[in-house]
Amino acid sequence: MNEASQHYIAIIGGSVAGSEAAYQLANKGFKIVVFDQMPLPYGKIEDGLPKWHVKLRDKEEGAIDQKLQHPNIRFVPSVRLGKELDFKQIVEDWGFSAVLLAIGAWNDRQLSIPGIEKFTNKSVIYQNQLIKWFNHCHEKKYTGPNFDLPDNAIVIGGGLASIDVIKIVQILSVQRALLKKGIKEDIFTLERGIDRVLDKHNLSMKDLGLKGATLFYRKTAQDMPLKPYNDDSQREKARQVSEKMLNITKNRYKFNFSPNSIPVGSIVEKDILTGIVFQKTEVKDGQSIPIAGSEFDFKSSMVISSIGSLPEQIKGVPIKKDLLSTTGIGGCRILGYDHVFALGNAVTGRGNIKESRDHGRESAKRIIENHFDPKLAQFQEDLRILESKVDVQVDEISKSLEKSKSLSNEEVILIDTKVSSLQKSVGYGEDYFKWKEEMLWERLENLPDRMKE
Repeated sequence: MNEASQHYIAIIGGSVAGSEAAYQLANKGFKIVVFDQMPLPYGKIEDGLPKWHVKLRDKEEGAIDQKLQHPNIRFVPSVRLGKELDFKQIVEDWGFSAVLLAIGAWNDRQLSIPGIEKFTNKSVIYQNQLIKWFNHCHEKKYTGPNFDLPDNAIVIGGGLASIDVIKIVQILSVQRALLKKGIKEDIFTLERGIDRVLDKHNLSMKDLGLKGATLFYRKTAQDMPLKPYNDDSQREKARQVSEKMLNITKNRYKFNFSPNSIPVGSIVEKDILTGIVFQKTEVKDGQSIPIAGSEFDFKSSMVISSIGSLPEQIKGVPIKKDLLSTTGIGGCRILGYDHVFALGNAVTGRGNIKESRDHGRESAKRIIENHFDPKLAQFQEDLRILESKVDVQVDEISKSLEKSKSLSNEEVILIDTKVSSLQKSVGYGEDYFKWKEEMLWERLENLPDRMKE
């Protein structure tokens, strides 16, 4: 047994950051166990990207599968930190040389409207829950909440994720209205352009009796972060591209846009949410400033929030300003621990990590003129950035471990025994691909046409 293999590392979370760290450390000879809260370790690829992204999902999930097949890596599914796994025990009692937290950012940032929380998962839906429902509601085994999205829903946000959210609302609303006229169109066709579908059937939104959902953003269309930029010299061009992207998307998916609007109150009638009170803003020095006396009401029975994601707060894990509190190596060492680190979105608190590196490898013009999907282009770029950042962090972590005390054979065997016991408790038999075949969710694109309605 070489020196590296006498170190045993636990990684909590097996998606992009976790699998990349596991693979790189395994290649250096370290023994790794990856714990994931889901049956399969796909994270935001499975539950953060809407299900129409078939090719990207399959490609990225396949890459995770291959990394976790490394002989130095063991996998334990369906165990969650803070529930089946106690943070203090995994860090202090199991005997791991290091513990890496790659738990992502799954908690939605809450709307700051007084009393709004009592309507959650009823007339107020948050982005992560919405997309998880949308991706899995067609499955026979789905047991989560179900949502009936009305035509004139309110969407609060402004980033690329909010574009996905409002597309979901529009696609389902139009699909439902078309079906009432005896016209069947699946979500994959509608995602390529609601405008094209309506033109094909010589129909308008008015003909379908639809008003369309409205996206409310606290700044202007030019301020939306749809086209990232590196420095001030690119800022003005990025602003123009963001506005153009929004206008094209509005026309393609037939939704409405209300800029310079922030939610400040709710409209409640007989204990039922019937709308939101908004206030107009002006942008000064990049900040959104409320305008006194500019409040206005917008009536709707559904509010969908897409204002950001945060890491889950877990007992024993230090938190600072809603994010994991880190310091030291690569800015990823958990404060107060020498051998506990955080990776990926657990550090940044972003559903999709955004760094200063150039995201614009493909010009905005090309994206617009071909298939307009900036979310897809940025998501792919963000995954590569995330992997490159993990690469730097892993290198520093492994150097630190190589200087630390090795585990004895007995200590390694004891950890292996605990891992096997936990695998057995969830019914996992060490054959990853056999497990995947049994656990993989029903893919909408593989179902008969009658199931896609």
